[in-house]
Order: sequence, then structure tokens, then C-alpha cells
Amino acid sequence: MADSAAPRPTVLVTGAGGRTGQIVYNKLKERSEQFVARGLVRTEESKQKIGGADDVHIADIRDADRLAPAVQGVDALIILTSAVPKMKPGFDPSKGGRPEFYYEDGMYPEQVDWIGQKNQIDAAKAAGVKHIVLVGSMGGTNPNHPLNSLGNGNILVWKRKAEQYLADSGVPYTIIRPGGLQDKDGGVRELIVGKNDELLQTDTKSIPRADVAEVCVQAVQYEEAKFKAFDLASKPEGVGTPTKDFRALFSQITARF
Repeated sequence: MADSAAPRPTVLVTGAGGRTGQIVYNKLKERSEQFVARGLVRTEESKQKIGGADDVHIADIRDADRLAPAVQGVDALIILTSAVPKMKPGFDPSKGGRPEFYYEDGMYPEQVDWIGQKNQIDAAKAAGVKHIVLVGSMGGTNPNHPLNSLGNGNILVWKRKAEQYLADSGVPYTIIRPGGLQDKDGGVRELIVGKNDELLQTDTKSIPRADVAEVCVQAVQYEEAKFKAFDLASKPEGVGTPTKDFRALFSQITARF
């Protein structure tokens, strides 16, 4: 076998049972000629939900000691774990007002988005992972952002703390901060990159999850994506030209944080 092609990189996506993480995991599996896919979920139930394959590890990211096996032999890590606020029961939209939200005990953003992501970054660094892609969120420049008041979780504050920790880690990184996530088809829109939440002042501040997932998978393939942080949104479908050249997209970005 005179095969001189470079070995396929092993790419681990965490939060693989989540709505965006699942799309990333499936994309990696579909491109098996390019990647060795690996997933991390918190429960057996989540593992079964995404197919139950042997390449899906089960571990709680809040427990640092449990992460080593999942990151062993991994070339690139895509972090898609996030605390998820739940709606308090009994909300009646017909009565007006707003629903109230809460986080389950031990599942607050501080524990999941800060400690849990810090644990992943530490484990990856110790295992010699060569690139970490972290999906955060737009809105982090504003401490008074409404998302922070959900369940008193300060979710964007803790996400940004993890982003800063990654940027200071010494591991090559890509920090992606998407706008509002939509459950719509990917690959049919022109993607827009920005910085410092400037896109939040425009009409283009949302993006399909499938497009965020594609940017994650593309980021691990290009040197141009390393040591960069950017906001990500999309033009409406039918406006502009659907993004296909991801090297050009990453090359536009100059911000390191």
C-alpha cells in the first residue's frame, strides 16, 4: 500500500447529543474519508439518541477526571456543551407576561459553561490536542444582555470566561460566536463574520444551526481558522451567494478575541 495521504484526523465533538452538536457529529461521520469521528455525551440516553455507536463516549464534563479517555488520541476538539435553561411549569401565554426560566441544580452556566468547558480545555491540552474549536455566543460584550437574567445564570458571562481561558491556553483555537440559532437548512445562505457584537446592531443576527455546524467542521481543516475569534450570522436565504469557500471566510477574520 503506497498510500502517502496524511492519516485522517480524529475529531471529538462534545455536547454531541445537543441540537447543534448532533449535526456536527453526523457531518463528521458522513465524511469518514476525511475524519475519524468521536462524540461525547453525558448520558446513555443521549448516546442511544445519536445512534449508540462505540465512538460515542459517556462522561460528565463537570468531572475532570472522567474526560481523559474521551480526548486520548484526539487531534481536534469541537466544544458544543452548554447549560440549558428550562421553562418553569404553569406559564399561560394567554395571560400575557413572560415565562420564567430556571437551571437544574448543579447544571448552572457556572458549572457547565465555565467549569465544564475549562475541564475540557485542560484535558485536551494534557492529551496533546492540536486545535480546539469552541462555540460560544454573540452578546458576550454586554453584561446586561437579557440572556444573562434567565434563571439568574449569567450564561454569557460564564461562556466568555471560558472563551478567554481557551484564548490564553496556548492551544491553537477557533472561537465561534453565533447569533440566534435557527432550525433551518444549512448550505443555502451567505455567511457573515463580525466582531464585538457589531452584528447585533444589524438585521442579520441569526444563523441556522446547520451552518454553525458546517463552520465548526471546516474550521478544523484550515490553518486560517486558528487563533481567531469571530461572530457568525447569515444573510436571509436568497440574498447574496451561499458560502462555499471557507478558507476565504476564515481569512477575513483578524481578531484573536
